[in-house]
Amino acid sequence: MRKTPAWSLAISSSLLAGLVAGCAGLNLRLVDASVRKPSNVAVYFTVDTRGGQPVANLTPEDFRIYEDKQPVSILESKQTILQPEVAAIHYTLLLIDMSGSVVDSGDMPALVQAASSFGERVGPYQKVAVYTFDGSPHLTPVVGFGGNVRAGVNSLATRRPRDPSTNLNGAVIEGTRLLTQQMEHAPVPLRFGTLVVFTDGTDRAHRASPEEVDHALDGAGFETYVIGAGQEVDRTQLSRIGRSGTFTSQNRADVQKGFDEIGARIEAASRRFYLLSYCSPSRAGEHEVEVEAIAAGRSGRLSYRFNANGFGPNCDPKQKPAFDVHHPRPAPPPKVVERAAVERSETPPPAAAPGSGGGVGGWTPKR
Repeated sequence: MRKTPAWSLAISSSLLAGLVAGCAGLNLRLVDASVRKPSNVAVYFTVDTRGGQPVANLTPEDFRIYEDKQPVSILESKQTILQPEVAAIHYTLLLIDMSGSVVDSGDMPALVQAASSFGERVGPYQKVAVYTFDGSPHLTPVVGFGGNVRAGVNSLATRRPRDPSTNLNGAVIEGTRLLTQQMEHAPVPLRFGTLVVFTDGTDRAHRASPEEVDHALDGAGFETYVIGAGQEVDRTQLSRIGRSGTFTSQNRADVQKGFDEIGARIEAASRRFYLLSYCSPSRAGEHEVEVEAIAAGRSGRLSYRFNANGFGPNCDPKQKPAFDVHHPRPAPPPKVVERAAVERSETPPPAAAPGSGGGVGGWTPKR
């Protein structure tokens, strides 16, 4: 038997260790940065594992700041994590299928409970609105953004559809327009959105085509998820809508599981955002700042170049950042982790800046 040389085993072990370390690292992605006098630098970014899992609950001590490759003292920089609400806002629009097959199924109590718990889970991190759809041409408002989701959803228990058919495609197109408009009128410079659709089947009204839905979503600058539970669930169609994640099951009893899984994903994605602010020791010239995150033995970095001309003393790291309100940047989409009943489409759409609209405003439903 031929023996493998010891040096070969050592090299193989080193390569394996390097690969494992690479896979276990952190991925930091810049969303936006703010630089203002006297010497404030603020960076808004996301932290995920290399496998795509959001990393939450990091503290200022979990970050290290470098300028031009040299570490900046925490005492000197006074680095802190600001509440994202001072510069960013996240919206979630939940569309609930209230067609005849849902309302007459006997499962409305379970749907009401599932949607209510979804609102309570996502509400602390995002402003949630709820609208319903059936076979009618337009959506029906239930709860406005930031309203009382549980109270609004509880009222659905006694509602009847205006049209028992299912205008799923039209609902997605109109929902895309509503969420885009909400983001355009946000009071802060950084705006992010999530569209979540619950249905028990497929589009039956044919007021809008799948191609029109594709066109609307291609121009959307936000994430889209679908929860499908029922015998008529069309997995292929729903995957075209739920480009960030899709839960499908032909068992109506899985409605709570679907809302829980998608809700957990949105909650985790919300908590991966960090707004790190510090006082730069630089007083002139161009510099590169690097932010390093360290968590559970894993680390990752991002970099950003800034100009320190005119910088001076008396910096307060808690000063509100000056992000560009006229040119907001879309957030990097979270990587969807495959789970038992959650699917992701193979070809996610290209991201567009919020407010681009994608031609949604010109769509007219077939009556």
